[in-house]
Amino acid sequence: MPTFRQQHPIGPYVLDFYCAKARLAIEIDGMSHDVGDRPERDLRRDAWLKARGVTMMRIPAGEVTTNFGETVDAIVRMAASLTD
Repeated sequence: MPTFRQQHPIGPYVLDFYCAKARLAIEIDGMSHDVGDRPERDLRRDAWLKARGVTMMRIPAGEVTTNFGETVDAIVRMAASLTD
């Protein structure tokens, strides 16, 4: 089972969750990610992480609350695929 750190700092950012072995970042995006300049900031952040070999997985907050088990399964599958 992959190990994740919560509120993991990396460069100028703090990731919601990070699995070092898989180099996988998980962001749980609430509604604030859809307004103002936030979408552009998220794109810059994702590009910065990608340039450093980190895969970003963004999950809408509503998905976590309505489909928790499926969300966890998807995260574990993604982490496993990146460590194979």
